[in-house]
Amino acid sequence: MIPIKPVGAGAGKSTTPARTIDAAAGVAAQYLQPGALNLAALPPLSLYIHWPWCVRKCPYCDFNSHEAKGEVPEKQYLDALRLDLEMALPLIWGRKIHTVFIGGGTPSLMSAAGLDRLLSDLRTLLPLDGDAEITMEANPGTFEVEKFRSYRASGINRLSIGIQSFNARHLQALGRIHDDGEARRAVDIAHATFDNFNLDLMYALPSQTLDEARADLATALAFQPPHLSLYHLTMEPNTVFAKYPPELPDDDTSADMQDLVAEMTGAAGYGHYEVSAYARPGHRAKHNLNYWQFGDYLGIGAGAHSKLSFPHRVLRQARYKQPKSYMEQMANGTPIQEENEIARDEMGFEFMLNALRLQDGFAPNLFSERTGLALNTIEKQLNAAEAKGLIYRDHAIIRPTELGHRFLNDLQQIFLG
Repeated sequence: MIPIKPVGAGAGKSTTPARTIDAAAGVAAQYLQPGALNLAALPPLSLYIHWPWCVRKCPYCDFNSHEAKGEVPEKQYLDALRLDLEMALPLIWGRKIHTVFIGGGTPSLMSAAGLDRLLSDLRTLLPLDGDAEITMEANPGTFEVEKFRSYRASGINRLSIGIQSFNARHLQALGRIHDDGEARRAVDIAHATFDNFNLDLMYALPSQTLDEARADLATALAFQPPHLSLYHLTMEPNTVFAKYPPELPDDDTSADMQDLVAEMTGAAGYGHYEVSAYARPGHRAKHNLNYWQFGDYLGIGAGAHSKLSFPHRVLRQARYKQPKSYMEQMANGTPIQEENEIARDEMGFEFMLNALRLQDGFAPNLFSERTGLALNTIEKQLNAAEAKGLIYRDHAIIRPTELGHRFLNDLQQIFLG
């Protein structure tokens, strides 16, 4: 957390053209006028970079990803990312970047030279924290030993690997481009190259049995990854699975799988610190924690979202989603498709939507620090949640109970009113 400074305070030298800075500073100034909120300090700031291309769109995926048709315009896109960052600088002037996350799509489709250029641009333009966590998502079907060594040498210090399953049949059902052998090889390469990495795994897969879920998780745990993300497969709108639903395990079996996850990860020494996140001591995902604690993030790239705080308001932005449209709009200096301030009466819900995902909850003063509002603005909702046994609270902590975790959607909905 840093004290609030005027725009320009503590700014370093930039290669951004002066006319771009002047124009963007004018944009920034309008968000610094007195308003409804009163933030005593700005929250930590993260950077998210979106790489929109993948080899093949998975049938369950609702992310902004696009199948690469022919050669990906890597240089053009990297040029757009740099210009995007340059134009956004006045909105974050003087603020240190604590974490970086390169997501997609499949960022590991990027060439080693392209990734090196991207990180070089970041270091040129941004004050990166000395021990900044820099994560890159990777698909097992794109793992090459030398390429990933180059990624590590360029500055990536954490991988997030989309394994999803170690079962060949389930991988095929999920439309993944890798098989079970490639999944295991990817983890071996990650182990040899990185000290810190995450494995993404799904359960309640099409036709998956409890024993198969147990075998998947046992395989993942045998690799002793520093971090695990374990997701229940959901049918998201506007996906192939939503249109043509596969046969999934029933609710009782899914619940048994969830209990199995808790039992096996706990026995293996992993702390369950967020709905879907499990970590060995010292390996919680700093970038994701910043989201859940209602920190700030600048998002650049096609379809990327931002949440940026100013002394008297909090701004959300979204870039154009289609890669071609994004690059065209970026060339015109207009990459922002949507922009709005979070209304005062929505701030409490926005904070609680994120913070209630944390197993250990949050300190009451964090609410005021991140929203600029007094905690008593949500007193009615807190009382209602406590009366239903969904939260525990005292002077030091507000956290979901076991019942609150089980019915998290219901708990979050209380704060919508």
